[in-house]
Amino acid sequence: MGEQSVIHSTFVMERKYSKPPEIVFTAFADPARKRRWFAEGDSHDVEEFDMDFRAGGIERLRYRFREGTPFQGVAITNEGSYFDIVPNRRIVTASTMTLNDKRLSASLATVELLPTNNGADLICTHQGAFFEGSDRPQIREMGWRQLFEQLEKQLMR
Repeated sequence: MGEQSVIHSTFVMERKYSKPPEIVFTAFADPARKRRWFAEGDSHDVEEFDMDFRAGGIERLRYRFREGTPFQGVAITNEGSYFDIVPNRRIVTASTMTLNDKRLSASLATVELLPTNNGADLICTHQGAFFEGSDRPQIREMGWRQLFEQLEKQLMR
């Protein structure tokens, strides 16, 4: 029997930040700030990063792994749309991910920001459909955890 054609997965991540929701939200809304924590990395070069942060706007990220990395030469593309934005409270996006132009997945992600006495709680709900040869839900969850670590560093600047 062959590999299952689609694996559906939902995971929820919660993260506490010492900055208020307005500051965390800005890290998602400002293209230069988001590029630093969401797109840039030590193992790859960003080939394209565009975002139009508004309901109906798009986001596109394409990067290629550097020589000497396990995935050297491999290109990853994320293309998405913003479905709902409530300033300082909520961002809902839908996106697809490709690996060297092979579609890996389609996702719906909701980020909620809740004010606390010490900053903000971030709740991310990720719903995904993962196709044959994809990175699998566990790897995607690990990727989001790493992104939120990078967001923490961006917020501390």
